[in-house]
Amino acid sequence: MTHSTHSPFCDSLQPVAQILDCPGWNVWCCSPIYDADGRVHVLFSRWRDTFGDWLRSSEIAHAVADSPEGPYTVTGTVLSGRGGDFWDADTIHNPTIQKVGERYALFYIGNNLAEAEKYHAHHASTQRIGLAVADSPEGPWTRISDEAPLLDVSKNPSDWDSYLTTNPALLQHPDGKLWLYYKAWDRNNDDLRKMGLAVAEKLEGPYNRYEMNPVVDFSSIDAQVEDAYVWFEQGCFHMLMRDMGVIHPHVGLYLRSEDGIQWSE
Repeated sequence: MTHSTHSPFCDSLQPVAQILDCPGWNVWCCSPIYDADGRVHVLFSRWRDTFGDWLRSSEIAHAVADSPEGPYTVTGTVLSGRGGDFWDADTIHNPTIQKVGERYALFYIGNNLAEAEKYHAHHASTQRIGLAVADSPEGPWTRISDEAPLLDVSKNPSDWDSYLTTNPALLQHPDGKLWLYYKAWDRNNDDLRKMGLAVAEKLEGPYNRYEMNPVVDFSSIDAQVEDAYVWFEQGCFHMLMRDMGVIHPHVGLYLRSEDGIQWSE
């Protein structure tokens, strides 16, 4: 397998300074969007204490600025765990925001650690994808996936995505459909993280899995990926994600596609 070292997209990137400063908080998973007035809103994950505590206490917060570089004003929490028996009782994480029609759509992941502990399962085993909507990036947000996740795991225990669904990345396809890319951890086969695709006619779903999933799979070189963001620009599909060993385990990986399904190396 060969890799090009540059692309027009990569060459266009310009570094900026840190944009979010939340004293006493860990900050992760930043997802920005412009509003109608040209302001930039950022939805991001945050949690207190140690890095590993994201799994128990992460929440999604909101910040706003007049330009992408900031300075940003953090306005507070917009979505947090609901406790009890809800599927998203604990961690609310991985925000990604887009405007779909006249509404803002906030995809996220949640989990229920008590459910995992009850079955002596891995702490990640209850992670699922959810959706909330609002009329403004500032909220208030209404959960669409209230009683159940937006995208649950496959019911077939041998499937690559029967363990968890995470890292939602929405693409508003040129044909009008909603393509939801997601990560699953293939614990039942090769124990690697891969990207799949589910497609819906409307925002609320249902999201139907692409029958040839996964669409991004580096198991042939024993490597994996996560945290994708997908967009369509100048007649081409683009995907940016965290590399976990394809080139190097701590860099960004950039892929291109003509159809959104067959991706470049």
